[in-house]
Amino acid sequence: MPDIATPNLPSRNFEETATFFGKLGFNETWRDANWMILKHGEITLEFFPYPDLDPASSSFSCCFRLDDVSAFYTAILAAGVSEKRSGWPRAHKPKPEPWGGVVGALIDPDGTLIRLVQVPD
Repeated sequence: MPDIATPNLPSRNFEETATFFGKLGFNETWRDANWMILKHGEITLEFFPYPDLDPASSSFSCCFRLDDVSAFYTAILAAGVSEKRSGWPRAHKPKPEPWGGVVGALIDPDGTLIRLVQVPD
């Protein structure tokens, strides 16, 4: 197995988290009362229960490094996530960065910031 890292993120409700990410193409590969794992291609997300989390004060985040940020962003919008500047879930349109990459964002229902990063070829 190659070396990998998987973000460990909070979930106020595993069922709601699985449903949200399921609309983005993630499949549940493990769940018990204290842990849930979702996978989409090579992206693996692991969740722990945090029922009292206030999404407005969450400082959890991770990056999805994607070959095609635009395609994933289109899937986010198709799943019903809106582009807006507050609240959650929400999406921030990808834009070119001065370093040559493209970066957008997804904020999940628990307030976790997921940066959508595409590096230049």
